[in-house]
Amino acid sequence: MADTEKKTTGTAAGEPIIRIEHLSKSFGSHEVLKDINFDVYKGDVTCVIGSSGSGKSTLLRCVNLLEDATSGHIFYNGRDILARDNNVSAYRARVGMVFQHFNLFNNMTVLENCTIGVRKVLKKDDTYADQIAKKYLEKVGMIPYINAKPAQLSGGQSQRVAIARALAMEPDVLLFDEPTSALDPEMVGEVLTVMRTLASEGLTMIIVTHEMGFAREVSSRVVFMDQGIIAENNTPEVIFNHPENPRTQEFLGKILDHR
Repeated sequence: MADTEKKTTGTAAGEPIIRIEHLSKSFGSHEVLKDINFDVYKGDVTCVIGSSGSGKSTLLRCVNLLEDATSGHIFYNGRDILARDNNVSAYRARVGMVFQHFNLFNNMTVLENCTIGVRKVLKKDDTYADQIAKKYLEKVGMIPYINAKPAQLSGGQSQRVAIARALAMEPDVLLFDEPTSALDPEMVGEVLTVMRTLASEGLTMIIVTHEMGFAREVSSRVVFMDQGIIAENNTPEVIFNHPENPRTQEFLGKILDHR
């Protein structure tokens, strides 16, 4: 996607689909997230970058309710998902997640991995589940492997199946937790190609990534985290060309010089 085609932020399009307010998370006495605030609008691609240990993955796990926030609020379409009466399964059906290590069911085929959530969570019949799963397996180039087991797949293929599985739920938002960091370098490209397509089609995504070129290319917003805080939140043009925070400058200088 050329710079002139880069996604524009949806900040003019009404209320945010996800709003994070004063979010904090501690493990014992260690505060991992400190007063996190940012909005995600429909169609945004928000890339979260920063050094290891800065709190990026913990933030995503809090958004997906895999970790309990210590304090603060996470709103989805105006509803606080941290409220006691929130239906976690229904929420996760609308806000899906793709993990670093795929998390496929090893005893199931590719097709079964992609239909189980549709049948069990969305309560759809087998015919619909098969149709929707095949639709998204086709999209990620994995239709030839529908009868394979995860052990027969490469890392890149497994991650594409994991993406298809998440897409089969037809979520409003998809979260990606370092989706390429467990892959061999030659497999990274095939996964990023799928994600570029999803970005161009307007899927709302929050992506924790170390792929700076990808973040620069597809993001509408880039969030730079440092030691549990958001040090900078801006457009990719500002973050990568004119970062304002000295810590952002230092981080990108080291990363980009190294690469």
